[in-house]
Amino acid sequence: MNNSRKIFFFLISIFVVFAGYSQTEISGQVFDDNSKKLSGATIMISKDSISSILAYGISDSDGRFQVSVKTESESLFLKVSYIGFGTFEKTVQNKSQQLEVKLLPSSEALKEVLVKSEILQQRGDTLSFSVDAFKDKNDRVIADILKKLPGIDIRPNGQIFYKDEPIQKYYIEGLDLLEGRYNLANNNLSADAVSKVEILENHQPVKVLDSLEFSERASINIKLKKDITVSGTATAGIGAAPLLWQTKITPMIFNKKRQALVTYQSNNTGSDVSREIRDFSIRLFGDEFTIDKTDWLSIQNVAEPPFSQERWLDNNVHLGSANILQRIKEDMDLKLNISYLNDYQQQDGKTQTRYFTPTDTIDVIENTNNELYLSTLQGKLTLENNADKNYFKNQLEFNGFWNANRGLIDRPDSQIKQQLENPFFGIKNNLRLLRTVGKQLITFNSNTGYTKTNQELLVQPGQFEAIFNGGDPYEEIQQLVSAKKWFTDNSAGFTKALGRFTISPKFGFSIQNQQLDTDIFLGEGDEVLDADFKNRTEFVESSVYFKNSFRFKSKDETWNLNLSTPLAFKSFDLEDDNFEEKRNLDRLIFEPRFSVDKKLSAFWEVDASAGLSYKFAEIQQLYYGFLLNGYRNLNRYNAPISEEQQQSYRGGLAYRNPLKQLFLNASYSYSFTENNLLYSSNIGENGTTILEAVILDNSSNTHSFRGGGSKYFRKLKTTFKLNASYNLSQRQQLLNNTLAEVNTKSFSLRGSVDAEISSWLIANYSGNFSTYTSGFEKSDFQQIETHQHVIDLYFYPKDNQYLSVSGEYYGNSLSENGDNYFVNLGYQFTFEKPKMDLNISWRNILNTDQFSNAYNNQYYYVESSYRLRPSQVLATLKFTL
Repeated sequence: MNNSRKIFFFLISIFVVFAGYSQTEISGQVFDDNSKKLSGATIMISKDSISSILAYGISDSDGRFQVSVKTESESLFLKVSYIGFGTFEKTVQNKSQQLEVKLLPSSEALKEVLVKSEILQQRGDTLSFSVDAFKDKNDRVIADILKKLPGIDIRPNGQIFYKDEPIQKYYIEGLDLLEGRYNLANNNLSADAVSKVEILENHQPVKVLDSLEFSERASINIKLKKDITVSGTATAGIGAAPLLWQTKITPMIFNKKRQALVTYQSNNTGSDVSREIRDFSIRLFGDEFTIDKTDWLSIQNVAEPPFSQERWLDNNVHLGSANILQRIKEDMDLKLNISYLNDYQQQDGKTQTRYFTPTDTIDVIENTNNELYLSTLQGKLTLENNADKNYFKNQLEFNGFWNANRGLIDRPDSQIKQQLENPFFGIKNNLRLLRTVGKQLITFNSNTGYTKTNQELLVQPGQFEAIFNGGDPYEEIQQLVSAKKWFTDNSAGFTKALGRFTISPKFGFSIQNQQLDTDIFLGEGDEVLDADFKNRTEFVESSVYFKNSFRFKSKDETWNLNLSTPLAFKSFDLEDDNFEEKRNLDRLIFEPRFSVDKKLSAFWEVDASAGLSYKFAEIQQLYYGFLLNGYRNLNRYNAPISEEQQQSYRGGLAYRNPLKQLFLNASYSYSFTENNLLYSSNIGENGTTILEAVILDNSSNTHSFRGGGSKYFRKLKTTFKLNASYNLSQRQQLLNNTLAEVNTKSFSLRGSVDAEISSWLIANYSGNFSTYTSGFEKSDFQQIETHQHVIDLYFYPKDNQYLSVSGEYYGNSLSENGDNYFVNLGYQFTFEKPKMDLNISWRNILNTDQFSNAYNNQYYYVESSYRLRPSQVLATLKFTL
């Protein structure tokens, strides 16, 4: 603890010293020959006329600019350019000064600068990408454009990252219609309706905090071509075999006062429409209490293949969603986001699991057939007033799930049936208020919610005979779980600016009450009366806290420092009426965190952070009695409340050159964790696992390296992206009563190329190579390599039609049949009047019916085969609304 504080405050001292280093500031104003102020002029500074650029800036709406540069050169070369004007060049002394720049008209300069402006423009912290510059003939929706933009990365689940960090907001014409469910717009908004994609760097969504709280995250704003935009898509498709259908209609309207996006989708073609309502909202720091679904029980699943669901998902899905925003008055919006999903899925596969213990290896072979019934209703009702001097947001959110699963497992010596009823309901209200009072900003937050679930797992025949039935076989076992939770978290504070510093103290309290009742029944409903197999648990967590943050922003806005010093008194009370046991824990905790962001030049930026945090057990790790989580997993935590302390450190370097459309980033992070409990896994010969908590101090550490880059080659009309990561971790594990140190190493390299090779050929490639190695202490027991390569070719014999050919390869080093190949063909004809696409696709031409895959994790590895969809043909008509 003392060492961590010394390191923490030593880092603060280093950055404060660096903050005092001086820089040269070149500022001034740009005019044309008629003394009109020029907004958007590009100012570049280098050592001389042939050296690389040291710094650059953009003039504001008044033609003013300010560029900071740090160099030992005695002189600087200044270059100012603007569309349609001759370039201004001048050598100046390396000292802070103000200049007046006058540009003269020039038709020659117009041609060169205009080409670059058609691709990308910058205004302060806003980068504007022209959609038309990146759009190909086969691009239909805005997601097709976003995946090509340098600096942007769209992950397989649809989440958008900028410079390896998730975006915090997705706006359409400056309005947050979708509240984190932006896949609905990404996959349905026509690219023809969009003029620009804006990247809002260091974006502060709350206007009143814009000059007070520095934001490290970026947001995206979609700029439309028309003030009133009616857009969307409609799709109807049919195919075989078996009989296939696909229906989708997504109308949308956008104007200055109203936005609406409505969708209905249905298919049995393997398209996972649930991804479109996935919520990627970034939670506020300290927002610990949520109404996310908790799965206490589960059936044994098959590992899903790591590629497009259309290859393997056997589904029958219906989705309806309505998203409506109404501007009530200036800066005040009322929003409704609601969706209902109903899906039936089938899974069929084979799994071989091998467990490695310090003394033995254990193999489990399972043939699995599952039926999943999913029914979900989710919604948000939001009233938000985001004004320059005041902010108000009240959001009522609810989640309802009515899921049921059926599973059948064939093992060499038995057949096991599983039935799971898994309903869940949650509701919460979140209120945030910021109001200007004098020279202070008063803040108030309130988060209150309630969740409930009653889950039931039935397994036939019964398992764990030695524990439940004296070693004799028995007919069935039934696990019942009833869990409730209510919580409230309320705080008040203020924010005040003191010159370049901002302080934000906040006082608050929180209470969370959780109740857990579990029972086990055998045979014809006979309850297991032994106290070891039931729970009557109540867990109350309360906290009184004082959180303070200090922020500093330098005059030239190149330095941003943040120091938070939260202090909290936490109290935990656990009581179990069944065991007549009580556990109590009171702790005064201090969780400081320091971060700094420094703009070294117009292109280079560095950041670093260090923090200390504590984590205490949730009720999922606190019950005394055994709980049958799955047919071969029996858990209990008969131990004190777990306490975890973590030190974390991170440093990053980023390069962003909009003029060359080049983005690079690299980072290193380290975490060290100490825990008072260790979890013991006892693995039986048939793969049954009993998990229990053991009182034993232990530690773990993790090193992570990440790097990536993207570049757009304008002349080649090609976007190239490459990302790499390496992780190394060490932790302790109790396996079959033997203490062992488990080491893991992983490496991943993924890249993509999107190229318009000629007017008749477009090519896309994406690939991923990864390795994962795990072992005990100095000996590795398993290493796996995986490869994924996908290439798509689009041939255009005419502008209104194309032929597509795609090939896919997936392989791993562990499976005997680890090589998997797929080939697909497609043809599309575009009708101009009415505007629609006729698409005929032949998927899985090779009729590959099984996918073999393998993965490992800490002390076991799993080799699986998954039954795929057969070769099939699908014809669809897609209309652009």
